[in-house]
Amino acid sequence: MIDPNTAPIPVELVPHKPEWRQRAASEIRSLKVALGERLLIVHHIGSTSVPGILAKPIVDLLPVVRDCAALDEIEPDVRALGYDWMGEFGLPGRRYCRLHNPLTGKREVQLHFYAPGNPEIPRHIAFRDYLRTNPDIAKAYEAEKVRAASLQPFDTQAYNAEKNCWIKRTQADALAWAGIVTPVPKGP
Repeated sequence: MIDPNTAPIPVELVPHKPEWRQRAASEIRSLKVALGERLLIVHHIGSTSVPGILAKPIVDLLPVVRDCAALDEIEPDVRALGYDWMGEFGLPGRRYCRLHNPLTGKREVQLHFYAPGNPEIPRHIAFRDYLRTNPDIAKAYEAEKVRAASLQPFDTQAYNAEKNCWIKRTQADALAWAGIVTPVPKGP
């Protein structure tokens, strides 16, 4: 039996849709009601937040919550919004949730919860803002996505791995552009 959490998902890239911004706003409103004061802010990230480029039709949101442990206590409230709760799902300090369309079964929204101070927050925001501000780099990212999809059309995880080097280089440029200094890992 195939595990639906790890089964390959075909890559689907579509032209940018203005509806993604509206969908993000709608989900943000629902999260504010469900989480109340636990929720500090929600950022629309990922390719659906960058106008003019191809994207997988999945809205990525980065909600910043006061405390991930307190968020864990209200997991049923997040599930009540229709989300699958995946816990850290491979990234310490994150709480990952996903929402599928009940009719098509396709994933439509992903939540990447973090607490203040997590370095993933400025990394995602800097990358998004860098692409929004630099259309030529956004188009280069689109070309990289098309290249990766041509090599890995039937597996989004392999597709993501295929474009990872480009993303890491561009994220470093984005962080420098945003004036965000990241610590250099210490060797052995």
